[in-house]
Amino acid sequence: MSVPKVTAVAEASPAERAGLDVGDELLSLNGRRPRDVIEYHALVDDEVLDLRVRRPGPGGRPGRELELRVAKSAGEPLGIAVESAVFDRVRTCDNHCAFCFIHQLPKGMRRSLYLKDDDYRLSFLYGNFTTLTRFTELDAERVLEERLGPLFVSVHATDPEVRAGMLRNPKGATSLRWLRVLLDGGIEVHGQVVVCPGVNDGAVLQDTLVTVLDRYPELATLGVVPLGLSRYSHEPEMREHTVAEARAVCDTVTGWQETYLAVLGRRLAYAADEYYLLAGLDFPPAAAYDDFPQHENGIGMARAFERAFRGAAGDAPGGVRAGFFAWVEGAPAAGYRAPRHVARPGAAPEQDRRPTAVLTGAYGARVLAPLVAGFAGVRVLPVVNDFFGGNIAVAGLLTGHDLIRVLATAPEDHRYLLPDACLSEGRFLDGSTLADLPRAVEVVPSDGRSLREALAGRL
Repeated sequence: MSVPKVTAVAEASPAERAGLDVGDELLSLNGRRPRDVIEYHALVDDEVLDLRVRRPGPGGRPGRELELRVAKSAGEPLGIAVESAVFDRVRTCDNHCAFCFIHQLPKGMRRSLYLKDDDYRLSFLYGNFTTLTRFTELDAERVLEERLGPLFVSVHATDPEVRAGMLRNPKGATSLRWLRVLLDGGIEVHGQVVVCPGVNDGAVLQDTLVTVLDRYPELATLGVVPLGLSRYSHEPEMREHTVAEARAVCDTVTGWQETYLAVLGRRLAYAADEYYLLAGLDFPPAAAYDDFPQHENGIGMARAFERAFRGAAGDAPGGVRAGFFAWVEGAPAAGYRAPRHVARPGAAPEQDRRPTAVLTGAYGARVLAPLVAGFAGVRVLPVVNDFFGGNIAVAGLLTGHDLIRVLATAPEDHRYLLPDACLSEGRFLDGSTLADLPRAVEVVPSDGRSLREALAGRL
């Protein structure tokens, strides 16, 4: 079992006053060794902390152990950042889903990207979806006692045989019993159905939506999202949706929204933005997404972006999609609830009249093009995702590989804006950095208001 490792110490904080340094390992806090950052935060709330610390020696030599006492006000932050969210072993996934995107990654990427988790703690901290196939009675007791919600559960299908087949795990037929336990305990849970054409669409999707109303009506939301398929998939039964299939999913979800509204007083189920793009349909109005509860899952992002870009009243959610890699690198150990500090290079001055290109994925280009049409000298520059291939077209999965290809032939004297959603700690998923790009780019937060501010003066 590893321990929390200090990666930063705030100036004038209780931690600094007590003598904590970057690189220190916290062996125990008031005699306890936390399993994860959830337990860690509960422990550091105490006013007096007796810490047992291991300090590394010079040149990587074995360190020495210290006893430190921290005195602070109740609830005052300790003033350190720790390296990761989970200090014991991450609970890896024992499913073998044909549609799992981790299995569709090319070789040679960073090792951490291939870790496939099914850990309820990462669900709580980062919004990762868990199938509950590794969930236990002890886990349920902790979640209910500590009120660890919201949680995010991969439903996919409520038919036991279909679900077990999709997960390629017999436990998939029974693990939704834990969903019932969580809901009975008053835990907020959001669900997801990844629709694989010919597997869990059509009648199976209808059955899933019926069963949710019958057995899991307390479910907060249910996102219905399309299969993401890279060119590295080796599963012959996995294929992209046809236009007709995408329209059928949109129609199915819309019909069930009306039923849920009539019975439960809320829509409950929402189709991903990608479905409307695939089907060639207009997005539903912003009001149809309620408070955008599954925004991070790519549901309602287009309408939220548009609303913020046009300066509509009310706060719109941010633009970063969590996805598969949200917790691995570059994420705060405290999870998605922690403040997100984004490097924001100064926007070009208003008098800068250079032609401007907004870099984005193929899906984003279709959303942004009508929004920037009224800005003089501004265009959208779509970046086809050759790195992953297949139907991968979201901006959050853009890599330096493809940006280098597009920018290499782009005019040198133009201005280029890039959404921050495709960067983690300054790196793209393929390991490249902004310095590797052949043109200078300005990184802009992935929300409508930020883009509009970056384009100020171009109307």
